[in-house]
Amino acid sequence: MATSRQALSHRQASPRRVLMLRILIAAILLLIWQAMAMSGLFYQDVVLGLPDIARGMARLLLDPDFYRNLWITVAEILAASAIGSLTGLVCGMVLGGSRILERAFERYLYYLGPTPKIIFFPLMILWFGVGPGSKVALGALSCFFPVALAVAAGMREIPFILKCVGTSLRATPLQKTLKIYLPAMRGPVINGLRMGFGVAVIGVLLAETKLSNQGLGYLVIQNYQHFDMQAMYALLIAIFGLAVAANTALSHWADPNHR
Repeated sequence: MATSRQALSHRQASPRRVLMLRILIAAILLLIWQAMAMSGLFYQDVVLGLPDIARGMARLLLDPDFYRNLWITVAEILAASAIGSLTGLVCGMVLGGSRILERAFERYLYYLGPTPKIIFFPLMILWFGVGPGSKVALGALSCFFPVALAVAAGMREIPFILKCVGTSLRATPLQKTLKIYLPAMRGPVINGLRMGFGVAVIGVLLAETKLSNQGLGYLVIQNYQHFDMQAMYALLIAIFGLAVAANTALSHWADPNHR
């Protein structure tokens, strides 16, 4: 009994220890950054100290233009993630469910997947114009490949008996997908969506830095060109924070007990 209580107490204390370790690592990284800024080894106006970055963050959070561009980027990322995830999910299920199609086409996904999608951005501009459409298209293209490959692999891991159950019950393809396939490959699907969302963020922001007059990527380049390092660092921190928050939300959705 005492051993069980100690084990339970240890499990309950574990999340607190993890949190403390994360805080400690963050504090060490901040101290290292401040030491770099004060060392004199870098240009003073390039590697800013923490007080200067904090002032930049305060100025950014009070700027209405930041929120206007934030919503534009968020809308583009959500649209790109939705389009890329849906098409990747369908394509992955088709490839994973057919040995012939897998042999014929899946290798092309492996070849094109690692290719930097920014090389297709000129085509996106020609097809969808210089507005938000080209940014959404590049983000969706980036999102498609990890989702499709993860779902295709997950489909092949579904036990054959589960597929037979759906057939024996005369379930429609939609019923099989919703009741059997997706629940059986929840892990691969969630991992694919997480990876897809991450590269969609990269694709949208990268496209905004190349050709845009709105969005967070555009603001980063504008501040860089005007050498406003406070605002640029503040924007990078804000983008990083948003990406971490979105990934954390996906993790909790995939596993409510996730810490």
